[in-house]
Amino acid sequence: MNTVLKEENNDLVMYFEGRLDTASALEVEKAVAPLKESSGHDIILDCSKMDYISSAGLRIFLSILKSAKPKGDHVYIKGISDSIRAVFAMTGFVNLFEFK
Repeated sequence: MNTVLKEENNDLVMYFEGRLDTASALEVEKAVAPLKESSGHDIILDCSKMDYISSAGLRIFLSILKSAKPKGDHVYIKGISDSIRAVFAMTGFVNLFEFK
């Protein structure tokens, strides 16, 4: 799993590439730490190059959301594939996140 964090138009955009699974979760958890610490920025999780997300990945996304909401920041998910959208729908995450 590769991740890249960029600031674009006052938003923080995290790009994910590959498989977000148990094997990559620890590394990704470290990479997303700046998203959890930030304030005053909306967060965009760009999943257009993500191949797979496991429950470990869903937990990471949820932790980002839980840290952003109390600050009034929004978390958007962008570019998910149909198979990943199905995982979000099956777990109810589709109701928690905003999609671009």
